[in-house]
Amino acid sequence: QLQLVESGGGLVHHGGSLRLSCAASGFTLDYLAIGWFRQAPGKEREGVSCISSSGGSIYYADSMKGRFTISRDNAKNTVYLQMNNMKPEDTAVYYCAAHSSITTTQAMCDRGVAYGMDFWGKGTLVTVSS
Repeated sequence: QLQLVESGGGLVHHGGSLRLSCAASGFTLDYLAIGWFRQAPGKEREGVSCISSSGGSIYYADSMKGRFTISRDNAKNTVYLQMNNMKPEDTAVYYCAAHSSITTTQAMCDRGVAYGMDFWGKGTLVTVSS
């Protein structure tokens, strides 16, 4: 079965850290751009960070810059999102998505669902307590 599986979500205190993982099953991530997106209750899904297939291009949404780091380990077929100095407003379900032919990582993150991703994961819940 071809799927992306997110893991690593949970409850963390304000200022704490979490590392999310996005693992591919049934296919390789080597040639795919990967994005992390999140959706808070009552809000639209928004782009968090996106990374190109080579890792050479990375985009962060403004509110994540300096706090979140995206990385990929193609040998492990996994992309990570390290989240530091977390805030209650980071509370959301976090999703990863894959696309085989992006224009830019910013476009992938900005357009999100409208970009026509090849795969979406089912999400992992992150809760940041105040």
